[in-house]
Amino acid sequence: MFKLLHYFLITLTALSALSVMTTQAQEIIEIDIIETDIGDIPPRVQRVLDGHNLPASSVSFFVREVGAADPLLAFNADQPMNPASAVKTITTLAALETLGPAFTWKTELYALGSVADGILQGDLLLKGGGDPFLVEEQLRSMLKALQRTGIEYITGNLVLDGSYFDPSVEQEDDLDNQGGRSYNTNPNAVISNFQSVAFYFYPDPNGRNVIIHTDPQLPNLKIENRLRQVNGSCRGYQRGISFNINQNDSTEVIFEGQFPSGCLQYQMTREVLDAPGYTFGLFNELWEELGGDLAGRLMLGEAPDNLEPILIWSSSPLSDVIKSINKFSNNLMTRHLLLTLGAELLGSPATVEKGIETVQSYLELKGLASNQLQLSNGAGLSRETRVSTSLLGDILQTAYTSAYMPEYIASLPINGLDGTMRNRLRGDNMTGRMHVKTGTLDEVSAVAGYVYSRSNKTFVVSGIINHELADRGPGVELMDALLTWVYLQ
Repeated sequence: MFKLLHYFLITLTALSALSVMTTQAQEIIEIDIIETDIGDIPPRVQRVLDGHNLPASSVSFFVREVGAADPLLAFNADQPMNPASAVKTITTLAALETLGPAFTWKTELYALGSVADGILQGDLLLKGGGDPFLVEEQLRSMLKALQRTGIEYITGNLVLDGSYFDPSVEQEDDLDNQGGRSYNTNPNAVISNFQSVAFYFYPDPNGRNVIIHTDPQLPNLKIENRLRQVNGSCRGYQRGISFNINQNDSTEVIFEGQFPSGCLQYQMTREVLDAPGYTFGLFNELWEELGGDLAGRLMLGEAPDNLEPILIWSSSPLSDVIKSINKFSNNLMTRHLLLTLGAELLGSPATVEKGIETVQSYLELKGLASNQLQLSNGAGLSRETRVSTSLLGDILQTAYTSAYMPEYIASLPINGLDGTMRNRLRGDNMTGRMHVKTGTLDEVSAVAGYVYSRSNKTFVVSGIINHELADRGPGVELMDALLTWVYLQ
């Protein structure tokens, strides 16, 4: 079955799969600011800039000791730049402080008919609450709870109600036209399991064909297997596999290409079906696995106003959700979080505009420079998002004085240990001394977080580079040099 570990693979895929960035990343928002550089660029950071011929105008740095009045380093710090996923530090803090760490999403189940002797004579309606982490294990537990209410057999249909989110939230174009990529999945209030399937490929012993297994096994997903096995070592882009969706039937995926016999197993994760279709398929698989029966088909509708749900299922608490968001940079979960902010504060149905308004209002309430933020979807999966490193630094300082500071900092990746920082800055006594959110898009590399220096001081750090070489190695090298310099303070 679909495991939680698979979710981590989905989220990490987004860090390397994006294509060429447009020139929009180099545009600057027109705002009234006064730039004041404080401190010279540290020599170890300057060496990286010089070594890769990176112009000073392409970078922005901000470093300040927690509680200090003035920054230790502020270079181009008021210049708005594309931060990629580092902007999640803003969305998650606004949500944590506004909704509270114990906030949960609610999924409601309604019996649209009488229940007797384990049989629901009618439809079952599932009203989605935008739960961003309704993965297979959670859905299975919800269905077991449904059976405890006395329902085993459903004579009618499964009706899905996604009205908590406005339909407009599903109309955002795929970044770089990479349809099917899990990081591009659009929000939907009834989405489950990130709308993703893991495809596993094996060479057939007959030496000609390729075997495909899926997890989960959705009964309404069709697979056209046109793969052929060829002699060769396990290498090459996607191991020679081409993934496409049938243009005439969106419930069918097509695999073509030549798969090397040297690959004992290869895994590919892709978004399939649409959100209602996926949830219907997963519901069917799990309901049958639990011994239940659903006689009908998928329908879309809305819950009656005068009917009480037979079950209300609560998600994991927000404090756990932001840990999944920040440590593994999950875009879909962040977009759901922004939409939830808007719906909870300004009323449903949720829209992106409402979510952005709530974040801007939060910044203004805290006295922060909201004019130095241009938010698109809260996740950083955008060419238009802009923020200054000074605002990121102020956000981190605000978080450090928050009553929910422990929950917030615990959500950030730890260098050399976990999340997107698990392979960075290991050794030399630095491992575990940083809680840092990373950001990566083509031509963008960024960091935002906390560094506990060797002198036991705590610094907030933010850095961004927008340059054609940013995501090709020099960006990580530059940001690691900045973080190392701060650690040595």
